[in-house]
Amino acid sequence: MTASVVYEGQLHCKATHIQSGTTIETDAPTDNRGKGESFSPTDMVCVALGTCAITTMGIKAMDMDIQLDGATLDIQKHMVSDPRRIGKIDVVIRFPKTLNLSEKDRTILERIGNNCPVVKSLSPEVAVNLVYEW
Repeated sequence: MTASVVYEGQLHCKATHIQSGTTIETDAPTDNRGKGESFSPTDMVCVALGTCAITTMGIKAMDMDIQLDGATLDIQKHMVSDPRRIGKIDVVIRFPKTLNLSEKDRTILERIGNNCPVVKSLSPEVAVNLVYEW
């Protein structure tokens, strides 16, 4: 089992990761009857996309003896209606200015990010826009 989730009421959930015991809480967004006191479930999908992209890039970078430490991500979710769902996810990954990579290495890493497991798991109806700022 991956996680155990308790619905605490008032559109609030608490998920516990079985292996580590780490917890994550979610709340419905303010535009959908929630209080916005935590990440919404759709926020978590978008964060999963960004963290999956940089994590898989990090794995490949380790094999290439490249350090991606200090990279930052900005994530923007765009909802659509009828039915309500994520329509687009923008992720901007910014790498430290001190990271001086060849065009070939950048291309390899970007290809990894663009094909991370979360990208491959999303519906083709969700537009994914991954931007890499080297």
